[in-house]
Amino acid sequence: MTDLTDLGVAAIRDGVRAGTFSAREVAEGFIANVSKAKALNAFLVETPDHALAAADAADTARAAGETLKPLAGVPIGMKDLFCTKGVPTTAASLILEGFVPPYESTVSANLWDAGAGMLGKLNMDQFAMGSSNETSAFGNVISPWRRSDGGNAPLAPGGSSGGSSTAVAARLCPAATGTDTGGSIRQPAAFTGISGIKPTYGRCSRWGTIAFASSLDQAGPMARDVRDCAILLEAMSGFDPKDATSLDLPVPAWEAGLSGDLKGKRIGIPKEYRVDNMPAEIDALWQQGIDWLKDAGAEIVEVSLPHTKYALPAYYIIAPAEASSNLARYDGVRYGLRDLPEGAGLQDMYAATRADGFGDEVKRRIMIGTYVLSAGFYDAYFTQASKVRTLIARDFEQAWAKCDLLLTPTAPSSAFALGEKSADPIAMYLNDVFTVPSSLAGLPAMSVPGGLDGAGLPLGLQIIGKPLDEQGVLNAGLALEQRAGFTARAEAWW
Repeated sequence: MTDLTDLGVAAIRDGVRAGTFSAREVAEGFIANVSKAKALNAFLVETPDHALAAADAADTARAAGETLKPLAGVPIGMKDLFCTKGVPTTAASLILEGFVPPYESTVSANLWDAGAGMLGKLNMDQFAMGSSNETSAFGNVISPWRRSDGGNAPLAPGGSSGGSSTAVAARLCPAATGTDTGGSIRQPAAFTGISGIKPTYGRCSRWGTIAFASSLDQAGPMARDVRDCAILLEAMSGFDPKDATSLDLPVPAWEAGLSGDLKGKRIGIPKEYRVDNMPAEIDALWQQGIDWLKDAGAEIVEVSLPHTKYALPAYYIIAPAEASSNLARYDGVRYGLRDLPEGAGLQDMYAATRADGFGDEVKRRIMIGTYVLSAGFYDAYFTQASKVRTLIARDFEQAWAKCDLLLTPTAPSSAFALGEKSADPIAMYLNDVFTVPSSLAGLPAMSVPGGLDGAGLPLGLQIIGKPLDEQGVLNAGLALEQRAGFTARAEAWW
């Protein structure tokens, strides 16, 4: 029989329903993989009891002839940004070390209600700030991939959802949750050869999800393929009255609507995404993606998004500004770390707690955000960045008059070695050059693996859609997936 940990969400769900194998067998297989792969540092907390309890509930329901829940028998990984009742949640930061939420995030609650089990909490960049999973207070996550050209340096799994991407790529779980503020689902998916979708802003509730930048943060699934992402997204999504930005709309049946036939669809190719010094392999894959979508029946048109070049600087003003406000709540008073030097007053406690609890990248972004919101600089920076954001959203609106979807590369390179870019924050920020514009506009966007570079590392293609058109994004992703035939996987060297 096929190793159960090689199966994805759909195959596990269908196999458990058919009685081909038990949910407990599946859970035990993934629990064993998690235990064997500790060197990857993907999990901060392991919760085998949670996964086994959900599996036993699925097996009991099937034995009783009951209708199984949508995700019955499917164990998943949960990014450590989602609060989980009774299970430590830290956002990979020392300032929340030891925090055990007394409540459940809406996204995780939706998944448990759908029958999923939790294998554990996944490592990430601290407070979701980073593109390589090197800012975690609990150590780097290591990608399961290695270069085939002789280089054996440990590679970054992308960020901030690096624990999620590594866990899925390494067969430690069939799927995982991620969050995407400026590309933190799509870029790590591209780096590790998996699929990931950021839905329209508001599709998934933000309640109980630790905030980075509230107008940008959005939860989404990461999985082996497009169908599995559609299945998980259906379970994660839905209106939540506890979240003022949640969309009061029905959740479409995205899995049932999947089709790789793109006849009648127009795919836009934004000319501004052909950036200077783009690697030839990225450009070649982009052209290959264009050819694949033509083969699926789509019409290719060139479009212009003229304010794209301002997206990255605008993002790195808006996101830190929101972060500086959101992270002000971590003061050592109510929960998490408290550093109280002898004889210190309240302000001293605040300063000491934040100095010890926040990492360098978090401090950097808080300082940037505080600066751009300060008197005398608010209008010069934050107001101008907000105006640019409006122009970027308008660019997309105008592009939709000519096309239904956009195709771009996901990231400007394949995975880089750990430590290769961490010393230069600007070089790290440039990893988000292709993903940030759609985040600023709140659009659904997805990365699917398209092929390998010359060193044998995965490269991703990005589909961007109109607001609420997750179905179109998923369908175009499926068309690419079917034609790319991507089956490469990381070797189990660990």
